[in-house]
Order: sequence, then C-alpha cells, then structure tokens
Amino acid sequence: MRTFDLTPLYRSAIGFDRLANMLESQRADAQPSYPPYNIELVSEDKYRIVMALAGFDRSEVEIVAERDVLHVTGRKQKDEQQRTYLHRGIAARDFEQRFQLANHVKVTTASFDNGMLTIELVREVPEALKPRKIVIDGGESNVQALEQRQAA
Repeated sequence: MRTFDLTPLYRSAIGFDRLANMLESQRADAQPSYPPYNIELVSEDKYRIVMALAGFDRSEVEIVAERDVLHVTGRKQKDEQQRTYLHRGIAARDFEQRFQLANHVKVTTASFDNGMLTIELVREVPEALKPRKIVIDGGESNVQALEQRQAA
C-alpha cells in the first residue's frame, strides 16, 4: 500500500477548506523552495506567514493581495561593488512567491524585522454566511406561536 505525503499541498494555501479543489489546481512539485517560509495557525481564524529574507531590505520587498492570491516579491538591487566570494551561502536573488488564499481570508498587517517578513492574515466570514443553529420546536405550542405572529 502506498502512502502519500500531502504536506506540500498545505504550504501555499491558507485557510483552504476545499482540499479537492486544491488537489486539482496545484501540483506539489511546482512549489518554489526559495525563500524559506513557515505558515502558522495562530488561532481558529488567524494565520501567520513568516519568510526568511536574509540580505533583503524592506524597500526591496513588495506584498500585493489581489482577490484570492497573495503575491510576495523581492527584487534585489544590483550591487555596484564587484565582490570575490570564497563561499556564497546567502542566496540573495530575486523571488516571487504566491499563496492561494481561501474565501474571506484577508491580510491584516505585515512587518519586516531582522530579515524576517511576517504577514498576519485573518478569516472574516460575513454573518450571513456563518452557520447558524436552528431550534427544533414541536407540538401545538409551535403552531400556536406561528398563528399569533401571523395575527399580529
């Protein structure tokens, strides 16, 4: 029997409740691995994306939320000084990362501190779309209450 690791599918979808749509729309092997990032579930309706952007300045990073996609783009400015590296372990290259957002997930804040970009998200479901509990009444009292409301 085969086991499938679905972890890559959860990496770029925040607040997604429809796994079937995600399986059809995204391929796990197409996910970029740079820059490294974490997606955290802070509470039931709050999420956090933390990206490690070593070597980037705040002015070189752009965040755009468009409908149901969050774009995070980093464009490194050209270094005017020619450098000779003995070892280059910091990959300060341009990147573009996209995160598929579920319905009603909105970006609340973003901060950049010590090379770490933190993006806070919240799911705000309108009252009309939230599930509501229906009370089951029975017997004659329910019929009498309905007749009284109609008479009034």
